Amino acid sequence: MGMGLFDRLRRAFSGEPEEEPKKEDEIVSTSEENQEPEETATNEATTATSEDDQPEVAETTTAEAKEAEPVAKEVEDTKEVVQTPEKVEVIEEVETTSENNEVEIAKKADEESVEQQSDEPKETKAEPEEPEIQTTSSETVRYDKGLAKSRKGFGAKLNALLANFRRVDEDFFEELEETLIEADVGFETAMKISDELQDEVKLRNAKSRSDVSDAIIERLVDIYESEGVDEDNSLHFAKDPTEPTVFLFVGVNGVGKTTTIGKLAHRYQQAGKKVLLAAGDTFRAGAIEQLAEWGRRVGVDVVTKPEKSDPAAVVYDAVVKAKKENYDILLVDTAGRLQNKVNLMNELDKIKRVITRELPDAPQEVLLALDATTGQNALTQAKQFKEVTDVTGIVLTKLDGTARGGIVLAIRNELHLPVKLVGLGEKMDDLRDFSPEEFVYGLFKGLVTPKKD
Repeated sequence: MGMGLFDRLRRAFSGEPEEEPKKEDEIVSTSEENQEPEETATNEATTATSEDDQPEVAETTTAEAKEAEPVAKEVEDTKEVVQTPEKVEVIEEVETTSENNEVEIAKKADEESVEQQSDEPKETKAEPEEPEIQTTSSETVRYDKGLAKSRKGFGAKLNALLANFRRVDEDFFEELEETLIEADVGFETAMKISDELQDEVKLRNAKSRSDVSDAIIERLVDIYESEGVDEDNSLHFAKDPTEPTVFLFVGVNGVGKTTTIGKLAHRYQQAGKKVLLAAGDTFRAGAIEQLAEWGRRVGVDVVTKPEKSDPAAVVYDAVVKAKKENYDILLVDTAGRLQNKVNLMNELDKIKRVITRELPDAPQEVLLALDATTGQNALTQAKQFKEVTDVTGIVLTKLDGTARGGIVLAIRNELHLPVKLVGLGEKMDDLRDFSPEEFVYGLFKGLVTPKKD
Protein backbone atom coordinates (compact mmCIF):
# COMPACT_ATOMS: atom_id res chain seq x y z
CA MET A 1 0.00 0.00 0.00
CA GLY A 2 2.93 2.35 0.83
CA MET A 3 4.49 1.74 -2.56
CA GLY A 4 1.23 2.58 -4.29
CA LEU A 5 1.00 5.93 -2.54
CA PHE A 6 4.71 6.63 -3.07
CA ASP A 7 4.23 5.97 -6.81
CA ARG A 8 1.27 8.35 -6.75
CA LEU A 9 3.52 11.02 -5.22
CA ARG A 10 6.11 10.40 -7.93
CA ARG A 11 3.54 10.54 -10.76
CA ALA A 12 2.24 13.86 -9.45
CA PHE A 13 5.55 15.50 -10.31
CA SER A 14 6.83 13.39 -13.17
CA GLY A 15 3.93 14.28 -15.45
CA GLU A 16 3.68 10.66 -16.56
CA PRO A 17 0.51 10.01 -18.60
CA GLU A 18 0.04 6.68 -16.84
CA GLU A 19 -3.20 5.74 -18.56
CA GLU A 20 -2.27 6.87 -22.10
CA PRO A 21 -1.10 3.46 -23.42
CA LYS A 22 -4.31 1.91 -22.24
CA LYS A 23 -6.34 4.46 -24.18
CA GLU A 24 -4.44 3.83 -27.40
CA ASP A 25 -4.96 0.08 -27.11
CA GLU A 26 -8.66 0.63 -26.61
CA ILE A 27 -8.89 2.83 -29.71
CA VAL A 28 -7.12 0.21 -31.85
CA SER A 29 -9.21 -2.65 -30.51
CA THR A 30 -12.49 -0.77 -30.89
CA SER A 31 -11.78 0.11 -34.51
CA GLU A 32 -11.50 -3.61 -35.28
CA GLU A 33 -14.58 -4.73 -33.41
CA ASN A 34 -17.74 -2.90 -34.34
CA GLN A 35 -20.11 -4.72 -32.03
CA GLU A 36 -18.04 -4.68 -28.83
CA PRO A 37 -17.29 -0.98 -28.18
CA GLU A 38 -20.74 0.17 -27.14
CA GLU A 39 -21.07 -2.71 -24.75
CA THR A 40 -17.61 -2.00 -23.32
CA ALA A 41 -18.33 1.68 -22.90
CA THR A 42 -21.62 0.88 -21.21
CA ASN A 43 -19.89 -1.48 -18.78
CA GLU A 44 -17.22 1.12 -18.02
CA ALA A 45 -19.82 3.76 -17.38
CA THR A 46 -21.77 1.45 -15.11
CA THR A 47 -18.64 0.47 -13.18
CA ALA A 48 -17.49 4.07 -12.83
CA THR A 49 -20.93 5.13 -11.65
CA SER A 50 -21.11 2.40 -9.03
CA GLU A 51 -17.62 3.09 -7.72
CA ASP A 52 -18.27 6.83 -7.65
CA ASP A 53 -21.01 6.29 -5.13
CA GLN A 54 -18.43 6.06 -2.36
CA PRO A 55 -17.09 9.65 -2.38
CA GLU A 56 -20.61 10.96 -1.90
CA VAL A 57 -20.70 9.38 1.55
CA ALA A 58 -17.41 10.96 2.50
CA GLU A 59 -18.77 14.45 1.69
CA THR A 60 -21.76 14.52 4.05
CA THR A 61 -20.67 17.90 5.30
CA THR A 62 -21.42 19.68 2.01
CA ALA A 63 -24.60 21.03 0.53
CA GLU A 64 -24.67 18.12 -1.94
CA ALA A 65 -24.83 15.69 0.95
CA LYS A 66 -27.75 17.58 2.38
CA GLU A 67 -29.70 17.26 -0.86
CA ALA A 68 -28.75 13.63 -1.42
CA GLU A 69 -29.78 12.36 2.01
CA PRO A 70 -33.08 12.82 3.87
CA VAL A 71 -32.97 15.29 6.75
CA ALA A 72 -34.24 12.70 9.18
CA LYS A 73 -31.55 10.13 8.35
CA GLU A 74 -30.21 8.29 11.38
CA VAL A 75 -27.15 9.78 13.09
CA GLU A 76 -25.38 6.47 12.59
CA ASP A 77 -25.14 7.17 8.88
CA THR A 78 -22.61 9.86 9.58
CA LYS A 79 -20.26 7.17 10.94
CA GLU A 80 -18.92 6.63 7.48
CA VAL A 81 -17.95 10.22 6.98
CA VAL A 82 -14.22 9.55 7.37
CA GLN A 83 -13.86 6.16 5.79
CA THR A 84 -11.56 7.47 3.06
CA PRO A 85 -8.97 4.89 2.42
CA GLU A 86 -10.56 4.33 -0.97
CA LYS A 87 -10.13 7.97 -2.01
CA VAL A 88 -6.82 7.59 -3.77
CA GLU A 89 -8.16 4.80 -5.93
CA VAL A 90 -11.34 6.76 -6.63
CA ILE A 91 -9.42 9.79 -7.81
CA GLU A 92 -7.35 7.79 -10.27
CA GLU A 93 -10.22 5.60 -11.51
CA VAL A 94 -12.58 8.51 -12.01
CA GLU A 95 -9.99 10.54 -13.88
CA THR A 96 -9.19 7.56 -16.13
CA THR A 97 -12.87 6.86 -16.71
CA SER A 98 -13.62 10.45 -17.67
CA GLU A 99 -10.79 10.40 -20.23
CA ASN A 100 -11.90 7.05 -21.62
CA ASN A 101 -15.46 8.39 -21.93
CA GLU A 102 -14.23 11.22 -24.16
CA VAL A 103 -12.50 8.70 -26.43
CA GLU A 104 -15.58 6.47 -26.53
CA ILE A 105 -17.92 9.38 -27.25
CA ALA A 106 -15.69 10.67 -30.09
CA LYS A 107 -15.42 7.17 -31.55
CA LYS A 108 -19.19 6.71 -31.29
CA ALA A 109 -19.82 9.93 -33.17
CA ASP A 110 -17.68 8.66 -36.06
CA GLU A 111 -19.54 5.35 -36.15
CA GLU A 112 -22.93 7.09 -36.21
CA SER A 113 -21.92 9.30 -39.14
CA VAL A 114 -20.93 6.23 -41.19
CA GLU A 115 -23.34 3.53 -40.04
CA GLN A 116 -26.21 5.73 -38.79
CA GLN A 117 -26.37 3.77 -35.54
CA SER A 118 -27.59 5.36 -32.32
CA ASP A 119 -27.92 2.37 -30.02
CA GLU A 120 -27.78 3.16 -26.29
CA PRO A 121 -26.33 6.67 -26.55
CA LYS A 122 -27.43 7.73 -23.09
CA GLU A 123 -25.75 4.87 -21.25
CA THR A 124 -22.31 5.55 -22.71
CA LYS A 125 -22.22 9.16 -21.45
CA ALA A 126 -21.95 8.22 -17.76
CA GLU A 127 -22.84 11.81 -16.78
CA PRO A 128 -22.97 11.25 -12.98
CA GLU A 129 -19.16 11.12 -12.99
CA GLU A 130 -18.73 14.87 -13.44
CA PRO A 131 -19.65 16.04 -9.90
CA GLU A 132 -17.72 13.11 -8.40
CA ILE A 133 -14.49 14.26 -10.02
CA GLN A 134 -14.98 17.70 -8.55
CA THR A 135 -15.80 16.61 -4.98
CA THR A 136 -13.00 14.06 -4.76
CA SER A 137 -10.29 16.30 -6.21
CA SER A 138 -11.42 19.19 -3.97
CA GLU A 139 -10.49 17.18 -0.85
CA THR A 140 -7.03 16.55 -2.26
CA VAL A 141 -6.71 20.27 -3.05
CA ARG A 142 -7.69 21.17 0.52
CA TYR A 143 -4.95 18.98 1.98
CA ASP A 144 -2.51 20.19 -0.66
CA LYS A 145 -3.08 23.84 0.25
CA GLY A 146 -3.47 23.24 3.98
CA LEU A 147 -0.16 21.40 4.24
CA ALA A 148 1.82 23.71 1.95
CA LYS A 149 3.68 25.30 4.86
CA SER A 150 4.55 21.94 6.44
CA ARG A 151 5.65 20.57 3.06
CA LYS A 152 7.80 23.62 2.37
CA GLY A 153 9.35 23.56 5.84
CA PHE A 154 10.24 19.89 5.77
CA GLY A 155 11.46 20.17 2.19
CA ALA A 156 13.78 23.03 3.14
CA LYS A 157 15.22 21.01 6.02
CA LEU A 158 15.71 17.95 3.83
CA ASN A 159 17.31 19.99 1.05
CA ALA A 160 19.67 21.63 3.55
CA LEU A 161 20.70 18.20 4.77
CA LEU A 162 21.28 16.87 1.27
CA ALA A 163 23.13 20.02 0.16
CA ASN A 164 26.04 18.97 2.37
CA PHE A 165 25.68 15.34 1.37
CA ARG A 166 28.99 13.63 0.64
CA ARG A 167 28.54 10.04 1.66
CA VAL A 168 26.09 7.84 3.56
CA ASP A 169 27.82 7.44 6.89
CA GLU A 170 27.12 7.72 10.61
CA ASP A 171 27.38 11.52 10.58
CA PHE A 172 24.75 11.73 7.84
CA PHE A 173 22.21 9.70 9.85
CA GLU A 174 22.87 11.73 12.99
CA GLU A 175 22.05 14.87 11.03
CA LEU A 176 18.96 13.15 9.62
CA GLU A 177 17.76 12.43 13.15
CA GLU A 178 18.13 16.10 14.05
CA THR A 179 16.23 17.11 10.89
CA LEU A 180 13.34 14.78 11.71
CA ILE A 181 13.21 15.95 15.33
CA GLU A 182 13.03 19.57 14.13
CA ALA A 183 10.07 18.53 11.95
CA ASP A 184 8.36 17.32 15.17
CA VAL A 185 8.08 13.67 14.25
CA GLY A 186 9.21 12.96 17.82
CA PHE A 187 12.51 11.78 19.29
CA GLU A 188 11.59 8.08 19.40
CA THR A 189 10.20 8.12 15.87
CA ALA A 190 13.23 9.99 14.51
CA MET A 191 15.59 7.38 15.94
CA LYS A 192 13.45 4.55 14.58
CA ILE A 193 13.36 6.03 11.07
CA SER A 194 17.11 6.72 11.10
CA ASP A 195 17.94 3.15 12.16
CA GLU A 196 15.64 1.60 9.54
CA LEU A 197 16.97 3.87 6.80
CA GLN A 198 20.54 2.77 7.40
CA ASP A 199 19.59 -0.77 6.38
CA GLU A 200 17.35 0.45 3.54
CA VAL A 201 20.04 2.63 1.97
CA LYS A 202 22.57 -0.20 2.10
CA LEU A 203 20.08 -2.62 0.59
CA ARG A 204 19.36 -0.27 -2.31
CA ASN A 205 22.99 0.73 -2.68
CA ALA A 206 21.76 4.33 -2.73
CA LYS A 207 24.61 6.76 -3.34
CA SER A 208 23.22 9.79 -5.17
CA ARG A 209 21.29 12.60 -3.47
CA SER A 210 18.06 11.73 -5.28
CA ASP A 211 18.32 8.05 -4.33
CA VAL A 212 18.88 8.88 -0.66
CA SER A 213 16.10 11.50 -0.68
CA ASP A 214 13.61 9.07 -2.21
CA ALA A 215 14.60 6.38 0.29
CA ILE A 216 13.89 8.80 3.16
CA ILE A 217 10.52 9.93 1.79
CA GLU A 218 9.41 6.42 0.88
CA ARG A 219 10.25 5.17 4.38
CA LEU A 220 8.29 8.05 5.93
CA VAL A 221 5.30 7.29 3.69
CA ASP A 222 5.45 3.63 4.68
CA ILE A 223 5.60 4.50 8.38
CA TYR A 224 2.72 6.99 8.16
CA GLU A 225 0.59 4.32 6.51
CA SER A 226 1.69 1.31 8.57
CA GLU A 227 1.29 3.16 11.88
CA GLY A 228 -2.33 3.89 10.98
CA VAL A 229 -3.36 0.48 9.60
CA ASP A 230 -5.44 -0.42 12.67
CA GLU A 231 -6.21 3.19 13.53
CA ASP A 232 -9.84 4.22 13.77
CA ASN A 233 -10.04 7.76 12.39
CA SER A 234 -13.84 7.78 12.23
CA LEU A 235 -16.15 9.62 14.59
CA HIS A 236 -18.58 7.36 16.45
CA PHE A 237 -22.27 8.11 16.91
CA ALA A 238 -25.09 6.81 19.11
CA LYS A 239 -26.14 3.27 18.23
CA ASP A 240 -29.73 4.06 19.22
CA PRO A 241 -31.10 6.53 16.65
CA THR A 242 -33.61 7.84 19.18
CA GLU A 243 -30.82 9.09 21.46
CA PRO A 244 -28.52 12.07 20.89
CA THR A 245 -24.82 11.60 20.14
CA VAL A 246 -22.53 13.40 22.62
CA PHE A 247 -19.04 14.68 21.79
CA LEU A 248 -17.04 15.96 24.78
CA PHE A 249 -14.23 18.39 23.90
CA VAL A 250 -11.17 18.87 26.11
CA GLY A 251 -7.98 20.90 25.71
CA VAL A 252 -6.13 23.91 27.06
CA ASN A 253 -7.25 27.46 26.38
CA GLY A 254 -6.25 29.02 23.08
CA VAL A 255 -5.92 25.85 20.97
CA GLY A 256 -9.09 26.49 18.95
CA LYS A 257 -11.38 24.17 20.89
CA THR A 258 -14.45 26.45 20.89
CA THR A 259 -13.89 27.32 17.22
CA THR A 260 -13.73 23.62 16.39
CA ILE A 261 -17.06 23.06 18.15
CA GLY A 262 -18.63 25.91 16.19
CA LYS A 263 -17.37 24.63 12.84
CA LEU A 264 -18.46 21.07 13.61
CA ALA A 265 -21.90 22.36 14.62
CA HIS A 266 -22.12 24.12 11.26
CA ARG A 267 -21.19 20.90 9.44
CA TYR A 268 -23.92 18.82 11.07
CA GLN A 269 -26.48 21.61 10.92
CA GLN A 270 -25.87 21.88 7.17
CA ALA A 271 -26.24 18.10 6.91
CA GLY A 272 -29.75 18.39 8.33
CA LYS A 273 -29.00 17.40 11.92
CA LYS A 274 -30.50 19.06 14.97
CA VAL A 275 -27.48 20.29 16.95
CA LEU A 276 -27.17 21.56 20.54
CA LEU A 277 -24.13 23.15 22.22
CA ALA A 278 -23.30 23.12 25.93
CA ALA A 279 -21.12 25.93 27.33
CA GLY A 280 -19.36 23.83 29.96
CA ASP A 281 -16.34 26.14 30.23
CA THR A 282 -17.67 28.40 32.99
CA PHE A 283 -14.17 29.16 34.28
CA ARG A 284 -12.60 31.24 31.49
CA ALA A 285 -13.90 34.77 31.09
CA GLY A 286 -15.69 35.20 27.79
CA ALA A 287 -15.87 31.47 27.01
CA ILE A 288 -19.65 31.30 27.42
CA GLU A 289 -20.28 34.31 25.21
CA GLN A 290 -17.84 32.98 22.60
CA LEU A 291 -19.75 29.72 22.27
CA ALA A 292 -23.09 31.58 22.31
CA GLU A 293 -21.84 33.72 19.43
CA TRP A 294 -20.93 30.60 17.47
CA GLY A 295 -24.43 29.31 18.10
CA ARG A 296 -25.91 32.48 16.63
CA ARG A 297 -23.58 32.35 13.62
CA VAL A 298 -24.40 28.79 12.63
CA GLY A 299 -28.02 28.81 13.79
CA VAL A 300 -27.96 26.22 16.60
CA ASP A 301 -29.13 26.34 20.23
CA VAL A 302 -26.71 26.80 23.14
CA VAL A 303 -27.26 25.87 26.80
CA THR A 304 -25.54 28.34 29.16
CA LYS A 305 -25.34 29.32 32.81
CA PRO A 306 -23.60 32.30 34.48
CA GLU A 307 -19.81 32.31 34.86
CA LYS A 308 -18.38 30.24 37.73
CA SER A 309 -21.43 27.94 37.64
CA ASP A 310 -20.92 24.20 38.10
CA PRO A 311 -19.97 22.89 34.62
CA ALA A 312 -21.67 19.56 35.37
CA ALA A 313 -24.95 21.43 35.97
CA VAL A 314 -24.68 23.05 32.53
CA VAL A 315 -24.02 19.69 30.90
CA TYR A 316 -26.91 18.06 32.80
CA ASP A 317 -29.35 20.71 31.52
CA ALA A 318 -28.02 20.23 28.01
CA VAL A 319 -28.37 16.43 28.10
CA VAL A 320 -31.93 16.65 29.43
CA LYS A 321 -32.85 19.19 26.74
CA ALA A 322 -31.21 17.08 24.01
CA LYS A 323 -33.21 13.99 25.06
CA LYS A 324 -36.51 15.80 25.58
CA GLU A 325 -36.42 17.84 22.35
CA ASN A 326 -34.95 15.12 20.10
CA TYR A 327 -31.60 16.66 19.23
CA ASP A 328 -29.32 14.55 17.06
CA ILE A 329 -25.97 15.81 18.32
CA LEU A 330 -24.76 17.49 21.53
CA LEU A 331 -21.32 19.14 21.50
CA VAL A 332 -19.93 19.92 24.97
CA ASP A 333 -17.24 22.54 25.67
CA THR A 334 -15.14 22.21 28.84
CA ALA A 335 -12.59 24.23 30.80
CA GLY A 336 -8.96 23.87 29.72
CA ARG A 337 -6.92 24.53 32.84
CA LEU A 338 -4.10 22.05 33.32
CA GLN A 339 -2.49 23.95 36.19
CA ASN A 340 -4.37 21.82 38.70
CA LYS A 341 -4.68 18.30 37.31
CA VAL A 342 -6.65 17.01 40.29
CA ASN A 343 -9.41 19.61 39.96
CA LEU A 344 -9.57 19.16 36.20
CA MET A 345 -9.74 15.38 36.52
CA ASN A 346 -12.52 15.61 39.09
CA GLU A 347 -14.44 18.08 36.96
CA LEU A 348 -14.22 15.96 33.80
CA ASP A 349 -15.11 12.80 35.71
CA LYS A 350 -18.19 14.52 37.16
CA ILE A 351 -19.26 15.74 33.70
CA LYS A 352 -18.87 12.24 32.24
CA ARG A 353 -20.87 10.71 35.11
CA VAL A 354 -23.70 13.19 34.52
CA ILE A 355 -23.76 12.35 30.82
CA THR A 356 -23.56 8.58 31.33
CA ARG A 357 -26.32 8.60 33.97
CA GLU A 358 -28.74 10.05 31.43
CA LEU A 359 -27.26 8.39 28.33
CA PRO A 360 -25.43 5.14 29.24
CA ASP A 361 -23.60 4.89 25.90
CA ALA A 362 -22.43 8.51 25.90
CA PRO A 363 -20.16 10.35 25.40
CA GLN A 364 -19.38 8.61 22.13
CA GLU A 365 -16.20 10.67 21.71
CA VAL A 366 -13.83 12.54 24.04
CA LEU A 367 -11.89 14.71 21.62
CA LEU A 368 -8.66 16.46 22.62
CA ALA A 369 -8.01 19.70 20.70
CA LEU A 370 -4.31 20.40 20.05
CA ASP A 371 -2.68 23.38 18.35
CA ALA A 372 -0.36 21.97 15.66
CA THR A 373 1.75 25.15 15.68
CA THR A 374 2.97 24.40 19.23
CA GLY A 375 4.84 21.28 18.09
CA GLN A 376 6.24 19.24 20.98
CA ASN A 377 4.19 21.28 23.48
CA ALA A 378 1.09 19.78 21.88
CA LEU A 379 2.54 16.33 22.44
CA THR A 380 3.16 17.15 26.10
CA GLN A 381 -0.42 18.41 26.50
CA ALA A 382 -1.74 15.23 24.92
CA LYS A 383 0.21 13.12 27.41
CA GLN A 384 -1.15 15.17 30.32
CA PHE A 385 -4.77 15.00 29.19
CA LYS A 386 -4.44 11.30 28.52
CA GLU A 387 -3.55 10.91 32.20
CA VAL A 388 -6.57 12.97 33.24
CA THR A 389 -9.32 11.44 31.11
CA ASP A 390 -10.02 8.76 28.50
CA VAL A 391 -9.29 10.56 25.25
CA THR A 392 -10.71 8.78 22.17
CA GLY A 393 -9.22 10.98 19.46
CA ILE A 394 -7.34 14.13 18.50
CA VAL A 395 -8.51 17.31 16.80
CA LEU A 396 -5.39 18.92 15.30
CA THR A 397 -6.10 22.62 14.76
CA LYS A 398 -4.15 25.25 12.77
CA LEU A 399 -2.34 22.61 10.73
CA ASP A 400 -2.19 25.07 7.84
CA GLY A 401 -0.16 27.48 9.96
CA THR A 402 2.77 25.26 10.88
CA ALA A 403 5.87 23.85 9.23
CA ARG A 404 5.74 20.96 11.71
CA GLY A 405 3.35 18.49 10.16
CA GLY A 406 5.37 15.65 11.65
CA ILE A 407 3.39 16.05 14.89
CA VAL A 408 0.77 13.68 13.47
CA LEU A 409 3.31 10.86 13.34
CA ALA A 410 4.54 11.67 16.84
CA ILE A 411 1.00 11.49 18.24
CA ARG A 412 0.43 8.15 16.55
CA ASN A 413 3.76 6.60 17.44
CA GLU A 414 4.15 7.82 21.03
CA LEU A 415 0.55 8.17 22.25
CA HIS A 416 -1.30 5.69 20.03
CA LEU A 417 -4.19 8.13 19.67
CA PRO A 418 -6.00 8.51 16.33
CA VAL A 419 -6.28 11.93 14.70
CA LYS A 420 -9.96 12.39 13.80
CA LEU A 421 -10.30 16.00 12.67
CA VAL A 422 -7.83 18.54 11.25
CA GLY A 423 -8.05 22.29 10.75
CA LEU A 424 -6.74 23.20 7.29
CA GLY A 425 -7.75 26.84 7.21
CA GLU A 426 -9.88 29.59 8.75
CA LYS A 427 -13.03 29.07 6.66
CA MET A 428 -16.09 27.39 8.10
CA ASP A 429 -15.66 24.22 6.04
CA ASP A 430 -11.88 23.96 6.55
CA LEU A 431 -12.37 21.60 9.49
CA ARG A 432 -11.97 18.25 7.76
CA ASP A 433 -12.16 14.59 8.67
CA PHE A 434 -8.62 13.27 8.91
CA SER A 435 -7.61 11.21 5.88
CA PRO A 436 -4.22 9.51 6.37
CA GLU A 437 -3.65 9.07 2.64
CA GLU A 438 -4.55 12.64 1.73
CA PHE A 439 -2.37 13.87 4.60
CA VAL A 440 0.67 11.91 3.46
CA TYR A 441 0.10 12.99 -0.14
CA GLY A 442 -0.18 16.65 0.86
CA LEU A 443 2.87 16.51 3.15
CA PHE A 444 5.34 14.79 0.83
CA LYS A 445 3.97 15.49 -2.65
CA GLY A 446 6.68 17.87 -3.84
CA LEU A 447 9.63 16.07 -2.31
CA VAL A 448 9.85 13.00 -4.55
CA THR A 449 12.26 12.88 -7.47
CA PRO A 450 10.39 12.44 -10.78
CA LYS A 451 10.89 9.00 -12.26
CA LYS A 452 13.06 8.96 -15.41
CA ASP A 453 12.66 6.55 -18.30
